[in-house]
Amino acid sequence: MSIDEDPPRPIVVGLGEVLWDVFPDGPRFGGAPANYACSVAALSSQVEVFIASRVGDDDLGRQATQEFKRRNVNTSVLQTDSKRTGVVNVLVDQDGGASYEFAADTAWDNLQWTLPMQSLAGRTTAVCFGSLGQRSAESRAAILQFVGATPDDCLRIFDINLRPPFHSDDVIVESLKLANVLKLNDDELSVVARLSGESSAEESTDATLQRITQCWNLDTVALTCGADGAMLLHGGVVYDGSAVSTKVVDTVGAGDAFTAAMTLGLLDGRPPAEICARACRVAAFVCSQPGATPAIPDHLYS
Repeated sequence: MSIDEDPPRPIVVGLGEVLWDVFPDGPRFGGAPANYACSVAALSSQVEVFIASRVGDDDLGRQATQEFKRRNVNTSVLQTDSKRTGVVNVLVDQDGGASYEFAADTAWDNLQWTLPMQSLAGRTTAVCFGSLGQRSAESRAAILQFVGATPDDCLRIFDINLRPPFHSDDVIVESLKLANVLKLNDDELSVVARLSGESSAEESTDATLQRITQCWNLDTVALTCGADGAMLLHGGVVYDGSAVSTKVVDTVGAGDAFTAAMTLGLLDGRPPAEICARACRVAAFVCSQPGATPAIPDHLYS
């Protein structure tokens, strides 16, 4: 590279399911890795964002591809399958909380480990993956191979995203072994804590996060606590992010936006307290908007 050339941009990858969330008022583009990738791209033009997944050779698959392109997410490793693009029926309660009903055996359940995937993995700076994308053996193998093929200094972010019954202890354990960053919510904390060894009856949340970090040799753990904000453990210290007051429209995508903002903060080397505060602001804004990936005002992250 000559001195006049800009250094290559960091590569951030959303790895796993792409699907359409079907709300009572119609379908919306979604899936946690897709939401994450679109949120990263919306928050920063200083990184190159990819989606690594599989869609159907159908209208929803073509619409998903166009959505990614419109949002500046690279689709060069997005695969196409004869099976239909994934859909999930989303039910939103009066408080904005969501429940999900997933269609079975869709395109993202058949993700393949390919040479383009291998090439991308070797250049990846940060990758985010979850448990739902691993519900089939085939996609699980491709996801774990991808994460395992990333460079040693890559941020390997396990955004656990438990969706019963599509997870098991084995999936969680193998993912934690590969990860160096973990993001989870209040409900998921008890599951990971159980897999992380014995605790005392009086153990605080701070102590639980420390125990999880030590058990799985993690660099960072983020715990989102809904209306109570979030906690970020980094460098052995726990930082609290205060809740941001907002009128909740729906919570879909808020956790993915938090993870996106956290990723960029870690890549930028920002102070942990600042990372947590900024991610909380971004997540609160997403909660105030319909859909998982609204346009995010610059002042929320800058």
